[in-house]
Amino acid sequence: MSAEALRAGARRHNTPATNGDRLWNDIVATARFGSTDKGGVTRLTLTEEDRGVRDWFVAECQALGCVVEIDGIGNIFATYPGEDMSLPAIAVGSHLDTQPQGGRFDGILGVLAGVEVLRTLSESSTRLRHKLTVVNWTNEEGSRFSPAMMGSGVFAGALSLEAAHALADREGTTVNAALDAIGYRGEAKFDPATFAAYIELHIEQGPLLEASATEIGVVTGVQGVRWFDITISGTEAHAGSTPMAQRDDALVAAAEIVLAVRDIARQNPPGVGTVGFVEVGPNSRNVVPGSVRLQIDMRHPSETGLDQMQAALEDAVRNAGVGTKLKHIWSKAPVVFDPAIVEAVRHSAEALGFSATDVVSGAGHDAAHIATITPTAMIFVPSKDGLSHNEAEYTSPEECARGAEVLFQAILELDRR
Repeated sequence: MSAEALRAGARRHNTPATNGDRLWNDIVATARFGSTDKGGVTRLTLTEEDRGVRDWFVAECQALGCVVEIDGIGNIFATYPGEDMSLPAIAVGSHLDTQPQGGRFDGILGVLAGVEVLRTLSESSTRLRHKLTVVNWTNEEGSRFSPAMMGSGVFAGALSLEAAHALADREGTTVNAALDAIGYRGEAKFDPATFAAYIELHIEQGPLLEASATEIGVVTGVQGVRWFDITISGTEAHAGSTPMAQRDDALVAAAEIVLAVRDIARQNPPGVGTVGFVEVGPNSRNVVPGSVRLQIDMRHPSETGLDQMQAALEDAVRNAGVGTKLKHIWSKAPVVFDPAIVEAVRHSAEALGFSATDVVSGAGHDAAHIATITPTAMIFVPSKDGLSHNEAEYTSPEECARGAEVLFQAILELDRR
């Protein structure tokens, strides 16, 4: 649907419409902060590139009359006044940081769409009853500092501010020092009841919407995640003089576990399982491997599904045939979004005439943390070829515009409620 068609639809509903062309110009403009030769972005959290795009965001919001506040972990809150300032704010947002050699849409689309909503309100002289806050959450990606979704985690109480400040990157720079280096360690404090609702617009980062030619994903929740580390101990031996029957090959055992992870996920749909890291020792052509380390990611929309997958993984490790140790290192429970906020998103997509379907997010998002303290939902728009965390990541101008318009209409509906 073109920008003019969006505006015509808004006129039929007697509401202003967002400007998709202006949103696209912002996507292009902000991609210069950390731009790569292949058209992507490398903008790790709390770097100079991150400072640049943060400064841009703050300046744009202040020019629109927002009060901008920054908390102790560097989250940025830009608040546009409402008619009744005693009401809690409706919030939208996402993140400005990227993966190394990442794309131009992951995260930042949700922030820029929030800025576009502010511009639409300003130019149309529309005043919501509630305040509207656009948020940039610090370190969603977790590519420089672990864990991911750090800023929203601190805000929601899943991680203490002191613990987050002490975390360090590979070079030994702490979060606290990095915040000071770019001037974004603030002092604002927010009550958990700060927001009446939170909506996050995001690219899907998967192939389902594109494959079904569906324009909008109405996100009903986020898969749960469990991470495991496995160490396998065999016996290093000469590759030429050790008979096959007498080998204690750690890599063969590891290969069996890798295949087991694949099979476990297939047997527990719609669960997924990934072995994303393998370290082999001594890693020499003519030595039977004596040690292997694996890192495993398992996801499922239900806690029961995760329990079943973990139990099957534990069985596979016990049956591996050599010395193995399994360590469960991190979990994130499945999240179910607020039915009323989800319904507002669904109704907005239908009212605008967009095709829509309910989806569960396979990736983690800041919304998963915020949902523990605030009624929350998400909106997905398609990702070309399902690609994300990739310089080739792409969502068309029309798709971005649809997402922003659904976001705006959902805000208007929630404000009327």
